[in-house]
Amino acid sequence: MQPTYEMADRQKALFLRSGGGEGQQEMEEEVAETAVPNVMETAFYLEQAGVGLSSDESFRIFTALKQLVGQQPIHTCRFWGKILGLSRSYLVAEVSFREGEEEEGEEAAEEMMEGGEGVDAPDEEEGEEDEEKDTDIIPKPMWKPPPVIPREESRSGTNKYLYFVCNEPGRPWTRLPHVTPVQIVQARKIKKFFTGFLDAPVVSYPPFPGNEANYLRAQIARISAATHISPLGFYQFGEEEGDEEEEGGAGRDSYEENPDFEGIPVLELVDSMANWVHHAQHILPQGRCTWVNPLQKTEEEEELGEEEEKADEGMEGVEQEVGPPLLTPLSEDAEIMHMSPWTTRLSCSLCPQYSVAVVRSNLWPGAYAYASGKKFENIYIGWGHKYSPENFNPPLPAPVQQEYPNSPEILEMSDPTVEEEQALKAAQEQNLAAAEEEEEDEEEDEEEDLDD
Repeated sequence: MQPTYEMADRQKALFLRSGGGEGQQEMEEEVAETAVPNVMETAFYLEQAGVGLSSDESFRIFTALKQLVGQQPIHTCRFWGKILGLSRSYLVAEVSFREGEEEEGEEAAEEMMEGGEGVDAPDEEEGEEDEEKDTDIIPKPMWKPPPVIPREESRSGTNKYLYFVCNEPGRPWTRLPHVTPVQIVQARKIKKFFTGFLDAPVVSYPPFPGNEANYLRAQIARISAATHISPLGFYQFGEEEGDEEEEGGAGRDSYEENPDFEGIPVLELVDSMANWVHHAQHILPQGRCTWVNPLQKTEEEEELGEEEEKADEGMEGVEQEVGPPLLTPLSEDAEIMHMSPWTTRLSCSLCPQYSVAVVRSNLWPGAYAYASGKKFENIYIGWGHKYSPENFNPPLPAPVQQEYPNSPEILEMSDPTVEEEQALKAAQEQNLAAAEEEEEDEEEDEEEDLDD
């Protein structure tokens, strides 16, 4: 009973008013526009669809989101979903800060990174001094690391939103870091269960660059890009953007709500997948939503010598990656081993006029969406694993690189046989006997000359 009592004591603060007063003015301020989402309304529709959480847990999540909005400068907030773990689960909130608020947090994180790098600088200088003292010339490796793909900026691409997580309502919310392309690329190659502890290491092959918090953020980005859908016509492109496409090939990267949207009949939403569209940007194989050329040189790199330029000549042919544009219909999604990536149904077939259209993702089990009139919502409740038609097999280690080039100068000779050794000894003895005979003849000739 002790853990239950402690949890109840934590959640007690969620049901208390922040001001502690009973005035009508405070009530009017809360009734005014707020960033707190209506989780109970979403839970009502999801209950009809047969998915979601219990009404008790949904209300506690609602109070926890209200607490988060009161603690952070949040402009928009929504309940993203729940990712299950072995020890504890994660409740995920998708938020966006007011303009200018997010930059302060980023600057503080950058200062911490710069401080950590500054401590290691003296060690590097000492290592360089030790190398200068050594008289032996150390060969330089020919291998060069691949170019680092920069992460996307805040409020764009995979980092369009910020994500806060907590294990249970009443526990403190923790902000997840921004995701990098390398983390998304490596997350596609591994499959790990979450433990429920953000600082837990991710032991895998290929190695993942980060801890469980980074892996959780990468999986959230992948799930959002693949499963966040909306009815056709709910969103539209702005008139200011025009038909021009960016150099990265991603095209339009923003949209706005359509004020003239009147909703699509439920039966049409269930019958045709063309009435649903993706409103989240597709993540390219590079790990970004907008492609960047990894070999594009900066001003500092252009000053390199000709030797390094010659070494990079073989890597010049990099193909540009292009993905599907925003608001692409679900009917154009690729099949999974002759299986549709989406499944639609009515919440109640007995009275379709009062039913809700439900869409389930077969690619990411646990991702659902519903639509009823002008309202829709997406939610994910699962283990954070992508469906695989075949058993998961980790990739094999890379082949061992050649240590040095083979040449006759460094090749070892094979041991001679017994016959070859005997023949060599016989030849050496013959040579010695012939040399001794020549010496004796020379001595006899010299003695005859002296006698004369």
